[in-house]
Amino acid sequence: MLMCLADLEFDYMNPYDSSSRINRVILPEFIIQGVLCLIHLVTGHWFMFLVSLPYLYYNVRLYMRRQHLLDVTEIFNQLNREKQLRIFKLVHLIVLLTTSIFWMIWSIGGI
Repeated sequence: MLMCLADLEFDYMNPYDSSSRINRVILPEFIIQGVLCLIHLVTGHWFMFLVSLPYLYYNVRLYMRRQHLLDVTEIFNQLNREKQLRIFKLVHLIVLLTTSIFWMIWSIGGI
């Protein structure tokens, strides 16, 4: 999604194609994040659940307010905000992945 926004910024892609590609991926992203958060809760990984809960709350709030899809006519006005949002989400997911790998290695090697 970040690459679509960068392509749009440098005028390599038209707004309609960029919006449709991003909008096609948003709902599966929300579902996967909800399932992973639920798995953390059910398996008793409370720390990981609490770390991923704000991201899930933000996604649910966007979905309930119907602000989760990009508008083709407003995409250029929201381009910087959307890029910053996608970078923040990417950093959050990298932190979750790094923490998950750390806990996995700790549990395998730990006594």
